[in-house]
Amino acid sequence: MIKKILVSQPKPTSEKSPYFDIASKFDVELVFRPFIKVEGISAKDFRAQKVSILDYTAIVFTSRHAIDHFFTMAKELRVAIPEDMKYFCVTETIALYIQKYVQYRKRKVFFGETGKIDDLIPTMVKHKTEKYLVPMSDVHNDSLANLLDSKKLNHKECVMYKTVSNDFTPEEVENFDYDMLIFFSPSGIESLTKNFPDFKQDKIAIATFGPTTAKAAKEAGLRLDIEAPSEKYPSMTSALQHYLLVKQG
Repeated sequence: MIKKILVSQPKPTSEKSPYFDIASKFDVELVFRPFIKVEGISAKDFRAQKVSILDYTAIVFTSRHAIDHFFTMAKELRVAIPEDMKYFCVTETIALYIQKYVQYRKRKVFFGETGKIDDLIPTMVKHKTEKYLVPMSDVHNDSLANLLDSKKLNHKECVMYKTVSNDFTPEEVENFDYDMLIFFSPSGIESLTKNFPDFKQDKIAIATFGPTTAKAAKEAGLRLDIEAPSEKYPSMTSALQHYLLVKQG
């Protein structure tokens, strides 16, 4: 019987989140507790990459984390970002977030419609004379760099933030009495094994979102009870609802 579920993400800000409907419908307790957190790298580590922000005329943002850590790093390095710096963002939501740091001007902020970098590329190609800087996490692959190379764009990737384990307090370890754990990244699985080196799954159900998370869980010797997304259940909440429906009726 599933009564208490740990969701390794921050608590949804909207009361309309499907998670709250699930909690009510199936009478389960949902605890939102991220297993990982994002931290900026030090100015020293950034300088070691030999990247000068002012050598670039445009910044590519793939997340709000990237925006936060880019402007924090610029401030730490005492770099004044020029007024004519252009910003290319994968979504409008990310583009609007720039207002937290600079005045939003449509002539210098561009965004894609779908949230996929591929959708932003045509706009970047229209501005092919720009020198693009792409702030990234320490956990990334070369797919974006390869894509920009294929379009013959002048670009440089740099690490500005990192994903680290959000360690559990002794009290949290003692009260770890969940019937299900839900993970959204391989880093979350790593955090579980770090915080609970003697973790035994037994009857605890485990759900993962995304193929890389599922792979990390299996490699850690865990049994997967839910793998999302699937053709039938594209979201974690739809997959979870189906699982509880079958298990608990």
